[in-house]
Amino acid sequence: GLYAVLPDAQWVARMVDLGVPTVQLRFKSDNTKSIQQEVQAAVKAVEGSRTHLFINDHWQVAIDAGAYGVHLGQEDMELASLDAIRTAGLRLGLSSHGYTEMLKACAVQPSYLALGAVFPTTLKRMATAPQGLGRLAMYAKLMHGRSMVAIGGIDQTNARSCFQEGASGVAVISVVT
Repeated sequence: GLYAVLPDAQWVARMVDLGVPTVQLRFKSDNTKSIQQEVQAAVKAVEGSRTHLFINDHWQVAIDAGAYGVHLGQEDMELASLDAIRTAGLRLGLSSHGYTEMLKACAVQPSYLALGAVFPTTLKRMATAPQGLGRLAMYAKLMHGRSMVAIGGIDQTNARSCFQEGASGVAVISVVT
């Protein structure tokens, strides 16, 4: 379904009120205390709701705050303790930008894999070209029924096509915020 990637806990609370099923807090800061406060506020915002909260990058803070899950990029996957994340009972989402990264991520059995950027995006500088719907469809077949979230340049004009090609969810950022 819909997976909203959000800049702060206030946005998380808004999406919970709207019934968005899955949200990710992608809070960018170098201040440890600010990160902890924002993650704790986001966890509090989803309490008692049906919304699942993933915390981007800050895996130890997510564990400490009792978040539902953690989302890691390829580089962060190398630095994080995947055992600690699993032992704490958190779900794990991983980013992938192509076939090699997809295989690497699948080897650690994530709860879902985010594949992107499917379409051109201006929100993040990408080292790879957009994957497109053809590759999305191919990756979905290779995933053998695993959960795959399409991300990158997704809006109301192209979300349906991502589902038609096999994505189980679509991650949106600017179309929401």
